[in-house]
Amino acid sequence: MKTEPIFIIDDDEDDCQIMKEAFESLAISNKIYFFNASDQALQFLQDYDEKIFFILCDINMPKIDGFALRKKVNEMEHLRIKAIPFLFYSTSGDGHVVQQAYSLNIQGYFKKPAILSEYKKILLSIIDYWSRSELP
Repeated sequence: MKTEPIFIIDDDEDDCQIMKEAFESLAISNKIYFFNASDQALQFLQDYDEKIFFILCDINMPKIDGFALRKKVNEMEHLRIKAIPFLFYSTSGDGHVVQQAYSLNIQGYFKKPAILSEYKKILLSIIDYWSRSELP
């Protein structure tokens, strides 16, 4: 498995807590950065020079939503050329929302599950896929 850090961007504390529990129970050793605001995540990304395993971002965020964050990342060449896998997860599975997300060149869209075991399944599939994928 790749050892780069994972970035989670979500303002919902309950979802972040479930995610933390899922990572712990799966014994994922990657450093996990949690951001509860997109502007904080963007600022950190701009200053972070190391590789990142992937970004998992909620769409419904205050101030800067996930769509606007993805647009900003795409507009910044030094971030875009890093080819960081950018994945959305949201409570919405609406086809229009999913289509809008993919129009921003994301690499995955996952509907937020309600229970820990489903979070674990999603995380395992994401980690497995991106562990096998070659990136620049």
